[in-house]
Amino acid sequence: MKRYFLIATIIIVFLSESAFSQPVPNVDENIPFLMTFGNKAETSWGDDDFSSTFFFLLPKSHNQPVFIRVYDPDSGGDIDELAGVWDSRTTFSVYGGKGCWSDKAAQGTETTGNYKSGTLLATKTFGEEPRYDKNYYTFGPFNPSEGEYTERWDGNVFKIICEGISGDDGNMYRYFLSTDANSDKPVEGANAFAYEYSFRMHNNPEEVSHIYPFVDDQTVTVRLSNFDWDSDGFIRTVSVARKGQLSPVSAEDVWETSEFKILDAEKNTSLDIQFIKKKTPPIKNNNVVIYVKNQYGQNLEFFTSPIGGVPKYKYSIGVKPVQQ
Repeated sequence: MKRYFLIATIIIVFLSESAFSQPVPNVDENIPFLMTFGNKAETSWGDDDFSSTFFFLLPKSHNQPVFIRVYDPDSGGDIDELAGVWDSRTTFSVYGGKGCWSDKAAQGTETTGNYKSGTLLATKTFGEEPRYDKNYYTFGPFNPSEGEYTERWDGNVFKIICEGISGDDGNMYRYFLSTDANSDKPVEGANAFAYEYSFRMHNNPEEVSHIYPFVDDQTVTVRLSNFDWDSDGFIRTVSVARKGQLSPVSAEDVWETSEFKILDAEKNTSLDIQFIKKKTPPIKNNNVVIYVKNQYGQNLEFFTSPIGGVPKYKYSIGVKPVQQ
């Protein structure tokens, strides 16, 4: 309990410094879209399990209804990735209640066990539906008390799972947690996080995407795993004490894992894991998956609004005095 109390105190302070939540993905992440393929797709298209889970964290002080808005939830049109004909169907499901987040299966990266834990609050399946192309579908309203209260963050958590239940097309979409059903009005002090990111890379090699895993005070090493990167560039980790830790990227349809130690100055801060594309040859429509574990095999949370803000390398932290 002492460990969780310390983490909760740190996170609450940082959350209070951030005025508003952001869209998912966040602007600072510079990720075009989340990605989920139909379950008949080849994994070489960039989706390892055809499922994606996100959590929304509301501060305990928020007591007004909220909405979870999904941008472009259907499979079809200009944004999504066609494989032959549009035949995919995608189901979005919102969960709250006891076990929504705290069940260990919900904090994993596999579609096994009780990962659909909690109380099902709403669900909808989309096929090729032009009225949702470049448009929103809104779930809710949800009372904050319908989420699962967590002492760790002193707030209420909701979960949304996106699953490709048929077909082989790629569904590209975004989320927004809003106080309004018909527009994007952020919830003050809220945040979102995931344990595994499945997303579309930019086509432009000048664009750098980011994720921000939070490193608590018990983390000694991290293992970074990435899938189907098509050998497209490299991964660089920046922190308050690390100018640029390089990690290898995976080839087509395989996983690549690398490990590095966490420095003392990096504990209770966020890492900035950067995805940097190679200049040539250009790789377009690259869909990728990534997750990060600590030395205990526990998955680290990727907060869309990074805890403590986007980490910046501090030269004075990284320099050690020379022993005479």
